[in-house]
Amino acid sequence: MSKTLKLLEKLITYDSSTKEGANDTIDYCKEWLNKHNLETEIVMNSGYKMLICTIGQGDKTLVLNGHVDVVSGKVGQFEPKIKNGKIYGRGSADMKAGVAAFMVAMTELQNVPLNDTKVQLQLVTDEEIGGNNCTAYLTDQGYLGDFVICAEPTQLGIGFQAKGILQFDIQLSGKSAHGSRPWEGENAIEKAFQFYNQILNLPFAKSSTDIYESPSINLAKINGGDVYNKVPDSCEISFDIRYLPTQNKDDILEQIKSITDGEITVNLTGPAVLNETTNPYIQQLITTIKEHTILEEVPLFGQHGFADTRYFSRYNVPAIEFGPSGESWHGDNECAIIDSLDIYKDIIVSYTKHF
Repeated sequence: MSKTLKLLEKLITYDSSTKEGANDTIDYCKEWLNKHNLETEIVMNSGYKMLICTIGQGDKTLVLNGHVDVVSGKVGQFEPKIKNGKIYGRGSADMKAGVAAFMVAMTELQNVPLNDTKVQLQLVTDEEIGGNNCTAYLTDQGYLGDFVICAEPTQLGIGFQAKGILQFDIQLSGKSAHGSRPWEGENAIEKAFQFYNQILNLPFAKSSTDIYESPSINLAKINGGDVYNKVPDSCEISFDIRYLPTQNKDDILEQIKSITDGEITVNLTGPAVLNETTNPYIQQLITTIKEHTILEEVPLFGQHGFADTRYFSRYNVPAIEFGPSGESWHGDNECAIIDSLDIYKDIIVSYTKHF
């Protein structure tokens, strides 16, 4: 069993779906890295722990960002199982496989001449619930760099763009009436569905790029009406919009406000990630991946969801998602592909040496 696989097996045993469990995982990572003669720093914010480990003295900084927190899982999922070339368990793919590979890579790089490069490992504990306490905090405190790799499971491809996020509720009003005489009222639920169809026809909804066919518009929640025999006079609907990297959330909100008199409450926003494949750091990574795999063409794609990369993008730091192979993350059969673990680790080591 390789060092990377053995470490991943241990990390899976931590139920890091809670703040306490994720913090305990950070403590273990610190202990493991210290045993391998690496100095670490623990940063705290709002009760969430973060681990920083830096090697090298160069002017350029490569950031390796990973999260140890996971979504909730069944009891058995925290007992790792190896079968048919895969290691099963909650967080095996998302993203303790990448974290384990990062940690082992740091041990192999600590005594290697890195020329003008400094490498900073960042391990965080709240990515699955938004990242506001950890990576958002770290970037605001100046823990940035020249290029960032987040080890999300990408099957050794590169997620070089990501959609932004805009989540909001809108309260629509109608006029109540007896259910037997609906024409005497104004049905707020019907009004909500009409509003939904109008959103789908706004200019922002029809936009596309070379990477994305369109934004993602999800009608996520609806709440209206209380009894059968009454025309509902209020309805609240909620949207989860993932907008294109070329779009602006404020412009989208203005378009939405132009078609309604409803009260809009914005609950969550997050910037998109916009990189170009011509970026020299991305080009070098493509070359390194080809050197360590049988891939003739490295998959390059845009993500529909988002990761902690978006917090670096706020500061114009190029950040990508690049990680080992896995399956069914967040699902009952989550697993990482064992052969990809050390291939990924070796790519990180080789890439860093030539950064």
